[in-house]
Amino acid sequence: MAIYHLHVKVIGRKAGSSAVASAAYRSASRMRDERLDRVQDFSAKRGVVHSEVLLPENAPEAWSDRERLWNDVEAFEVRKDAQLAREVEFAIPREMTERQGIELARDFVQSEFVDQGMIADLNVHWDFAEDGSPKPHAHVMLTMRSVDENGFGQKVRDWNRTEMVERWRERWAEHVNERLAELDIDARIDHRSLEAQGIGLEPQSQIGAPAQRIEGEGVEAADRADMHREIARNNGQRIIADPSVALDAITQQQSTFTRRDMAKFAHRHSDGIDQFNEVVRAIGNSPDLVELGQDDRGEGRFTTREMIEAEQRLHRAAELMAEKELHEVSDREREAALLRAEQRGLVLPGEQADALAHVTDGRDLGIVVGYAGTGKSAMLGVAREAWEAAGYEVRGVALSGIAAENLESGSGIASRTIASMEHGWQNGRDVLTARDVLVIDEAGMVGTRQLERVLSHAAEAGAKVVLVGDPQQLQSIEAGAAFRSIHERHGGVEIHEVRRQREDWQRDATRDLATGRTGEAIHAYDRHGMVHEAQTREQARGDLIDRWDRERQASPDSSRIILTYTNAEVRELNEAARERMREAGDLGEDVRVTVERGSRNFASGDRVMFLQNERGLGVKNGTLGTIEQVSAQSMSVRTDDGRNIAFDLKDYDRIDHGYAATIHKAQGMTVDRTHVLATPGMDAHGSYVSLSRHRDGTDLHYGRDDFASQDRLARTLSRDRAKDMASDYEQIDPAQDYAERRGITFRERVAEIVRRVVPEKVRSMFDGLHLAADGAAGSDAVRRPERKDEEDPEAALRRARRQALVRHARASDAILDAKQQGLTPSDEQRRELGAARRAFNEVRPHGWQDAEAAYSRDNSLAREAGGGRINRAIRALQLETEIRSGRDAEFGLTPHARADRFVERFQKLDQTSQRQYAAGDYSGYRAARAEMGNMAMSLERDPQMESMLEIRKKQLGISMDFDSGMRLGQQLALSHGLGRGRGIGL
Repeated sequence: MAIYHLHVKVIGRKAGSSAVASAAYRSASRMRDERLDRVQDFSAKRGVVHSEVLLPENAPEAWSDRERLWNDVEAFEVRKDAQLAREVEFAIPREMTERQGIELARDFVQSEFVDQGMIADLNVHWDFAEDGSPKPHAHVMLTMRSVDENGFGQKVRDWNRTEMVERWRERWAEHVNERLAELDIDARIDHRSLEAQGIGLEPQSQIGAPAQRIEGEGVEAADRADMHREIARNNGQRIIADPSVALDAITQQQSTFTRRDMAKFAHRHSDGIDQFNEVVRAIGNSPDLVELGQDDRGEGRFTTREMIEAEQRLHRAAELMAEKELHEVSDREREAALLRAEQRGLVLPGEQADALAHVTDGRDLGIVVGYAGTGKSAMLGVAREAWEAAGYEVRGVALSGIAAENLESGSGIASRTIASMEHGWQNGRDVLTARDVLVIDEAGMVGTRQLERVLSHAAEAGAKVVLVGDPQQLQSIEAGAAFRSIHERHGGVEIHEVRRQREDWQRDATRDLATGRTGEAIHAYDRHGMVHEAQTREQARGDLIDRWDRERQASPDSSRIILTYTNAEVRELNEAARERMREAGDLGEDVRVTVERGSRNFASGDRVMFLQNERGLGVKNGTLGTIEQVSAQSMSVRTDDGRNIAFDLKDYDRIDHGYAATIHKAQGMTVDRTHVLATPGMDAHGSYVSLSRHRDGTDLHYGRDDFASQDRLARTLSRDRAKDMASDYEQIDPAQDYAERRGITFRERVAEIVRRVVPEKVRSMFDGLHLAADGAAGSDAVRRPERKDEEDPEAALRRARRQALVRHARASDAILDAKQQGLTPSDEQRRELGAARRAFNEVRPHGWQDAEAAYSRDNSLAREAGGGRINRAIRALQLETEIRSGRDAEFGLTPHARADRFVERFQKLDQTSQRQYAAGDYSGYRAARAEMGNMAMSLERDPQMESMLEIRKKQLGISMDFDSGMRLGQQLALSHGLGRGRGIGL
């Protein structure tokens, strides 16, 4: 998948660098360095596919010559520690062709650098990893001074601002995602942490060939291990400064995680045991971390506030749609659609007819769960006719291009990828309306965040959404099990009658796979001679190819596919299958072609798979076909659906041999026969997909070096790796059954967390302040108790605390709002805040202090709680209480030890920030300074710590004289120029 990587650094003499040598290396050219009086020759370097100097308006044309440009820079900068150039390095999505990648890089460099007045030396590198996968990236060297027709002017200080680096990082993600969507490529750059904080983590492995270090008189190869450690160390510093970056990365593909997951992440992104421990502490103490409970292995599970909020938005949108019935289809229109289908020879049996009735019954949310091969697309085709007859516009989407293609071909619903649809929405195109019906196929593969965005948009527009999928098939790549969770809450209709397989026992086997009885399905195929054991995987691979080749020659008109788990195995199987084709004389003359995945031999008769959506050609990621003609420049292919496609390889090279494919590529595929090579990475979900694609039969091969026995094979292929949701651990009904199958407890969990994490004296402060039900809003959140509650002291206290929290939040929000508008809070607002504080303190000691600390971190909490939505505010109060009292009790620190730790941490952050700024790492610098600001602000709610630190101002870097009434935290902030949150203090 596409990765996000953008790194900014300064090339300067202080580090022994030469601008000429740097430019020569990045452009793979030979240049004379006039300052050093030597030739820098890197012309033997491979992988540079594009190189040019882009000039802004009024720049001397002579500087289009790279050698002249950087020698002039060296001559103009006379200081021995001069900063010579800024370098921006970014990864180009490997899903793009070389031409597309170069065009993307040029457009970004032109708009973000050259149009702003910088000279940009752009070099695009297209390296390949050992496995043949591409690692495209770009190096851009930028001048740091203004230029005009007379040459260089002053250095432009604005280009050094932290905000500029943040803008470049965000704009690169926007450029990439827009272009990916325009090209209909199923990939996105995940840059949520950049949107939130302007920082991110560098990839652990350096892109391209080993970077070079330029020192003094020569250029020496840098040690890869040193680079690896440096990247890890820098990442560790970023996480320590802002642990939400780590939590964001961990939850990219999983909604919940364990301490072990956090430790593994910390180990990867830290250097040495000391930094590892500091990273672990930072992640564990993050206010964004939420503890959920223990799993069946006794491990605690965690999630993040952001993930909980995303799931809440998802379920809120689903609930809103489930309650509405605005898309009714009349019985007459439905029956007419059924009659037209019967006239075409399509008769919907009982379960499919029930599904049709469900999706056309008028409700704005429809949910269809269907086993593999149950004819969901045929049913949807009839539903489409009924919806269109009722005046609705029907649209289809799926996560992948091939799934969208299968939906469209099977149902007639015009379909596209979800990424493409969302891109249109962002640009004001193709937005949903109340007359739309949106069908989401293979919904089980859509992550929580993406499905939430789609459902929220549909709910707001008043559109109808029909979710179609199977939670037991391949899980989402992104975090969450949104489809399964929505189905558990709202029900739907299920189609169990398998129609794809032609024999009853194979249909039964598919049902076994769908219901988790994988072992029974494998034994059934074994009884019918379709499970084949070999001594080694290599032998199993050979046996598979032998059987595939015999069946190919015996039934040349039948469709077939070889499936396995990894891309490496796919390549081995493709090469072996192709060799058999060559031996049988079924291939034409080989033509050596360089495609996106490396050099390949292609010939007429070859099976190929398209690997990228391309609207102009009418192909999707996963489309299969057979080569009719091929040359070094072009290829013509007859696709399996009967279309002839011709294209130039310079325009489209995302193609590979198509005899074998990964199991993920097979989702939604139907062929006459499959051949499956089992490897240890498979699980129940991959088994279900791979063993249910066929009509006539499947053959499962494995080696005893991977699986000692068939029982071991069955156990491995039965592993349940279903993704979970944070809400699985919070809800007793309806998700309790799902969670309890994994050993999760509920009522006991809350008591366990409170006993273990929070000291007794702290626990009493918020005991009984329960979370309101989701969706509570306005005055409804402060519910009027029933009569029996009025006589219950605990209920009365809970009610009083809720009322005090809401009143104080409203008063706080009024103050915050005034300050945001640059106004001075009125006397009436001040009096109300004072009264609200006193009332809050009566029912919850320190309540208002903890609340205002939370509001200073996140101003939106006050607005939410004042409106009656108090769930997030209560969680934040609990965290602030732990910060104030619980954490020190847990570590058993004396006041002096706490002060020592504060000073040590503050000094270390200050030193780190200065190093980051000097190195040009402005995002890291800003994150460190923000954390210093948070530490300074924390003193306002910790008078004891403030008092202990008053005599240590010099150690904290406070050298200015301040008014005697100024708080220590304010002095810290002013002395260091730290940004501060919008507080409530009067």
